[in-house]
Order: sequence, then structure tokens, then C-alpha cells
Amino acid sequence: MNKEKRIQILQRLRENNPNPTTELEFNSPFELLVAVLLSAQATDVSVNKATRLLYPVANTPQAIFDLGVDGVKHYIKTIGLFNSKAENLIKTCRILIDQHNSIVPENREALEALPGVGRKTANVVLNTAFGWPTIAVDTHIFRVSNRTKFAPGKNVDEVEQKLLKVVPAEFKLDVHHWLILHGRYTCIARKPKCGSCLIEDLCEFKDKVD
Repeated sequence: MNKEKRIQILQRLRENNPNPTTELEFNSPFELLVAVLLSAQATDVSVNKATRLLYPVANTPQAIFDLGVDGVKHYIKTIGLFNSKAENLIKTCRILIDQHNSIVPENREALEALPGVGRKTANVVLNTAFGWPTIAVDTHIFRVSNRTKFAPGKNVDEVEQKLLKVVPAEFKLDVHHWLILHGRYTCIARKPKCGSCLIEDLCEFKDKVD
């Protein structure tokens, strides 16, 4: 895909959604970190249902740490992998309390050192909480980038590096939200909704469907 076509795609996505953000519900960097940590292999809808119960009770590192692993499990048991996520969350809170004054660090290395936090989670927090032009590549972005030929790659790291290279600076802050939402609601896995797609004429997918 050439540069001009990519820019047209980004312009259309921006016109359709000028201020995109995550569908995870949060009111602080810590709440966002928790939500993203819980969202691995789970839907945002399921995470929001759990955090709506959890956050009114505990929404700081100390408050969640005080709940303990079993206390956290009580609130997140409807989410996949809740056992390991509860343990990672408590360990993360301990580190935030002991090493970061209970504040989520605006630092990639420090974020990725937290249990259960990988590059993708760190990218989401840096982008959405702190306004960094990072691009978190999930399954939706990986699919859309490859299917449309916008930024093809064999794995999520390759797609991330390609996106960082080909997306102009003015679009970098918002591009991962646009691509996630596009993959979640239009360019879906089993049968993309090509007939109602904003960028169908620009997309280079060969097997388009009505």
C-alpha cells in the first residue's frame, strides 16, 4: 500500500471519529492499568462489568492490595484467567506501593517490569493515560493491518514497527484506537463487513464480501 492511500485511510477514520479512546472504563492511570491487565484474552465489556464492581470498593494500589488475592478474585471471577490475573494484580500493587509511591510510572521499562504487563499493555497505558504516540498491537490491529495491507507483518512486533514507520506523526496518537475499533466492529475476523466499510475502496483485501 502506498503512502497516499494510507493517509486517505487515516483521514477518513479521523473524520468519522475525531477523538477515539479505549472502550475500557477508567478515571485514573491506575484504573486504566488494572483494566488493561485484566483485558488479556477477555472482552472490554467483561472487564468493565468487573471493574464497575471493583473500583467503588478499591481503586488505588493500597486498597486493592488490602483486598488480597482472594478478595480480588471475588470481583474479577467472571473474567478469563482470573486466578493468574488476581495474583499478578496484587504483585503489581505491591511494586507500585514499594517502588513508585503508589503512582503508575510514565516509563516503559518500569511498566513492563510489573507482573502481567507486557509491551502491549505498556503501550496502551503510555498512549491513553500519558499521551505518548505509542501503538499497541492486539489481534484486531494485527488482522486489520494485514488484511488491508496497511502495515503487514508476520507477528505483532513486526506490525507495530511497520505502523510506527508508515503512520505520519499527526495520526500516531490515535491510530491504534481507530484500528482496534475498525477491527472490532467492521473488519471482523470471520466475515468482514466490507459493504459498510468506510475504507472499502482503499483497502487492498482481495476477498471482499458484500
